[in-house]
Amino acid sequence: MDQIQHTHVEVRGVKLHVAQIGTGPKVVLFLHGFPEIWYSWRYQMIAVANAGYRAISIDFRGYGLSDHSAEPEKTTYMDLVHDIVALLDSLTIQKALLVGKDFGALPAFILATLHPERVAGVVTLGIPFMVPGPSIVQMLDNLPNGFYIKRWQLPGRAEADFGRFDVKTVIRKIYTHFSGSELQVAADDQETLDLVDPSTPLPPWFTEEDLSVYASLYEKSGFRTALAVPYRSFAEECVTTDPKINCPSLLIMGEKDYVLKFPGMEDFIRSGQVKHFMPNLEIIFSEEGNHFIQEQLPEKANQLIITFLNKCSI
Repeated sequence: MDQIQHTHVEVRGVKLHVAQIGTGPKVVLFLHGFPEIWYSWRYQMIAVANAGYRAISIDFRGYGLSDHSAEPEKTTYMDLVHDIVALLDSLTIQKALLVGKDFGALPAFILATLHPERVAGVVTLGIPFMVPGPSIVQMLDNLPNGFYIKRWQLPGRAEADFGRFDVKTVIRKIYTHFSGSELQVAADDQETLDLVDPSTPLPPWFTEEDLSVYASLYEKSGFRTALAVPYRSFAEECVTTDPKINCPSLLIMGEKDYVLKFPGMEDFIRSGQVKHFMPNLEIIFSEEGNHFIQEQLPEKANQLIITFLNKCSI
């Protein structure tokens, strides 16, 4: 971890926190989800650097050590995409391999669709092809009203839920909640974080030290941007109808990832429908993997990612 270098790079009026390790012309850019941060990729960064790649992991604007937008609540997915392009330009990187997890997959998909000349390959964990717009809105409409995504889309609802606890407790509860394999739905008189029993231990692969790192970063940034993107920007239309990603791509799904329980999600993946949008997609299921497979099973995730990267050319 001490070998990872940290800097800030100014792009589009904000300073992004950028963590880097490794050298060479082949660049792997890691894009985090929620409640994650650059640190979520700590194992993968070191592994791909040891495999000969330059590994870069950022905090999206409004997350961790990066600046917020002037109006955080108005941050959009396209802000994140434009930030990535500006960052690549600033670092004189013409083309990169993208690795996205959770909502971090969406900027990767958008970027690969709109700027294919900048993307050599795409790896996503836990999320198959989807982009903000009508298709996501329709899928979310089919989820129960007490499901966390629908709850947190409502202005003020998550703020009140989170505001009852300190930041470390919020992160602990969300990590525990998202580690399960089922869709957990709050009753009308419950909030999402109430679904987590305070006595539930952290997952064995997530230490108190890890939790402290996450908490310190979210104490700095808060949750204003994190609630805008992803949860309150899903209706944003970012790409044309019938988008395609033709570069080499890999989807890693844990069999115990709760996302597979989203309406139609498992069939969309297993039936191959997802390959309509990504014709050169390889799909790998991990039997024991959950929503945090890169932290839960880092050696497995590293092996899958590096094997894929070695097939790609820049």
